[in-house]
Amino acid sequence: MKKKFHQQTLKSNMKKKFQSVFEGITNSGNQTFLNQIYTELYITEGGSGEVNDEHEVRQIESVTWKPDRPETAIRHEDIFKPSSERDEPIRTVMTKGVAGIGKTVLTQKFTLDWAEDQTNQDIQFMFPFMFRELNLFKDHQFSLVELVHHFFSETKGISRFEELKVVFIFDGLDESRLPLDFHNNEILTDVTKSTSVDVLLTNLIRGNLLPKAHLWITTRPAAANRIPAEFVGMMTEIRGFTDPQKDEYFTKRFRYKKQARMVISHIKKSRSLHIMCHIPIFCWITATVVKDMLNKKDGEDLPKTLTEMYIHFLVVQTKLKVIKYDGGAETDSIWSPESRKMIESLGKLAFDQLMKRNLIFYESDLAECGIDIRAASVYSGVFTQIFREERGLYQNKVFCFVHLSVQEFLAALHVHLTFINSGVNLSHGSSEIEIYQSAVDMALESPDGHLDLFLRFLLGLSLETNRRRLGGLLKQTEESLATNKDTAQYIKEKMNNHLCVEKSINLFHCLNELNDQSLVEEIQQSLQTGSLSAQQLYPAQWSALHFILLSSEKDFETFDLKKYSATEEALLKLLPVVKASSKALLSGCNLSERSCEALSSLLSSTTSSLRDLDLSNNDLKDSGVKLLCSGLMSPDCELEILRLSGCLITEEGCAALASALTVNPSHLKELDLSFNNPGQAGKESLAALLKNPSFKLESLSMEPAGERWLTPGLRKYSSPLTVDLNTVSRLLKLSDGNRKVTRGEEEQPYPDHPDRFDLCQLLCTDGLTGRCYWEVEWGGRIYVSVSYRGINRKGVNDDSWFGFNDKSWSVICSDDGYTVWHNGRKAFVPVSTSSVYGRVAVYVDCPAGTLSFFRTLIHIYTFNTKFTEPLYPGFGVKFRSGTSWCSF
Repeated sequence: MKKKFHQQTLKSNMKKKFQSVFEGITNSGNQTFLNQIYTELYITEGGSGEVNDEHEVRQIESVTWKPDRPETAIRHEDIFKPSSERDEPIRTVMTKGVAGIGKTVLTQKFTLDWAEDQTNQDIQFMFPFMFRELNLFKDHQFSLVELVHHFFSETKGISRFEELKVVFIFDGLDESRLPLDFHNNEILTDVTKSTSVDVLLTNLIRGNLLPKAHLWITTRPAAANRIPAEFVGMMTEIRGFTDPQKDEYFTKRFRYKKQARMVISHIKKSRSLHIMCHIPIFCWITATVVKDMLNKKDGEDLPKTLTEMYIHFLVVQTKLKVIKYDGGAETDSIWSPESRKMIESLGKLAFDQLMKRNLIFYESDLAECGIDIRAASVYSGVFTQIFREERGLYQNKVFCFVHLSVQEFLAALHVHLTFINSGVNLSHGSSEIEIYQSAVDMALESPDGHLDLFLRFLLGLSLETNRRRLGGLLKQTEESLATNKDTAQYIKEKMNNHLCVEKSINLFHCLNELNDQSLVEEIQQSLQTGSLSAQQLYPAQWSALHFILLSSEKDFETFDLKKYSATEEALLKLLPVVKASSKALLSGCNLSERSCEALSSLLSSTTSSLRDLDLSNNDLKDSGVKLLCSGLMSPDCELEILRLSGCLITEEGCAALASALTVNPSHLKELDLSFNNPGQAGKESLAALLKNPSFKLESLSMEPAGERWLTPGLRKYSSPLTVDLNTVSRLLKLSDGNRKVTRGEEEQPYPDHPDRFDLCQLLCTDGLTGRCYWEVEWGGRIYVSVSYRGINRKGVNDDSWFGFNDKSWSVICSDDGYTVWHNGRKAFVPVSTSSVYGRVAVYVDCPAGTLSFFRTLIHIYTFNTKFTEPLYPGFGVKFRSGTSWCSF
């Protein structure tokens, strides 16, 4: 009965504490019931406690490429319940999510549901702590029982918690200023022995104290590794708004559907805004700004960049302060001396604490920045949507900005205010250009990208158009296009230094803030015309290609390397794109062991989306397959389809594959090893897996097989060609045993036949089946083609030439280069030639619907289609040209 009384008292106080949430500061009113506004958050199981080396916005951006893998959604009330894959309940759950994603509200909802007798009634006591409050007691001594009694006085009548079912919630690990030294802290098992709060927490998390208790810890991703993985039973993650949820949010926020549609459309056009809107609080910032702009009806364009959005947000909030708190009019200047001082003080606080990586501030932090506690309370009272004062259970004051991005913006503004208004450069050097260059260097040197967004804002504020929007806050300077161009050029030079993809993509966002789209436009033009050549790209252009592909609004389901360059160099450069794709088509791309090693690492990554990998027709050999197998056997590899057809694999490689699948049998469903030489032992070892119900393998292709298929390259598919004499145009002359055809001076005396071409063309006799390959030497201007039998033979119209109708495909070879044609449409290819002679190869896989042309080993172009009839090799000759094909 005694425990029941204490439980009901605790529940009653929890209801009072959590049933309402406040807009602005907690003592200013404006309360809203949590149950009325709570939207179910998308919690997924998975992730790791690894050190994350990228800014949170980049982490949100990577999620927009594609979810890492099929995920298990978890309802918040089921966070500790065993799943179908887990028999035992989970002791410790860690939930990570970027700033502003809703972690704190989630724990409040969990506690409120328990207090209102809605869920988890098997739990007897629930103790929600916040690390920001525990920081204030880091120098105090408590026993675990005393700590609970101190924060939850309702339980003072209970001294033994070992036999009770209790949940400890620790919110905001990233805000902790406790050492959490799991390696050196003393071991403690007595809940009544006093020690530091740090020692209490490490022993509670280890399970030395109250081993039967449940713990729920929330954190931003960067701090997840502060608790060793061995003490975390399950890692979960809160994902941001999905695209439909964004649309739903703006539809609810705007009274008129037309306005909502306009906002949604505008955001989708700006990659940076679209990414940020995955964070719910940024959707609120956007809606606040757009509503104000629509109400003004002055025709100003909606913000296109992050800097523009946050400038408008600052202006809106400052105007609100002037009207609501200063008694000013709508037409009054918003930059009064008081407003200026307030922004300058908050900017200094934002900058100093960002450099220290602090997101919450105590009285001592404020004092270091010259702000007394009384002034801070005033700031939070009038700038409720920018700067907040929060109180803990014992009314201890804690301050923070409404979101990390607001702090980063104000920090960047502080640098501008300090330099432009007083000439002091907070970084290095004495000129404005040196501010930006040193900031770029600082951001690139940051191991986890924590200055990425700060850099974007800093560069965005360098534009004169953005400075003018801040009116009387910043002194007007002469517009310096030269400075902006020099900064953009400096960034492009940095991008040529082989940066990692994450840093390169942030620099592209920086160029966007500077309104410099030149690199992206350059690559987009190359992609649209088909003139992209991997051999000609320098590092910054590779980065541009990454940015374009990974920023595409379309789901990046299939990656086809041949669209960019069928080379190993291109694959290694584009591995981040492969990693974000569900399907990778890498067949016939001259890949080697080096590629296998890189792909093996990718397959074993927890963040790989790859499920279907086609490596056919690359000379990987057994050595390459063995390297690939180290990735296949990883427990994190979830590849479902693997095609290794025609890769020079023998019994040795098959044994490695069988071994890898034995270690990781749960995912691969389809394996293609046709056109190899597996031997009887190789066939038997893999066939046994197909029959074993413990393996997911459903399809295994191993025929045709034999030593014949160990010929390197595509020549293993060589097919002899025989001219169909009834199709040869009278303007063509055959020689060298009908293996050479030349444009003749005179018509040849061939008999009449309905299959004969009037144009200078011919077909071969046998229709193609399966995989076929042949090489052709050419001179002059030659059409090398495949065609359906039903192509038009009579007349001399252009649409009768190979490639100029829907029944044929052709590459035209000449000293002007190569052009590829089908149905009258030309595809530009980057492979060039200045010679009037050359050699091309043709490879066709009829069942797969692929037709590829090569200049020796250099890929020219691949058609992907569905062939509905048998194909026949064909040749066309213009002017006095000649062609011959070779036998092997």
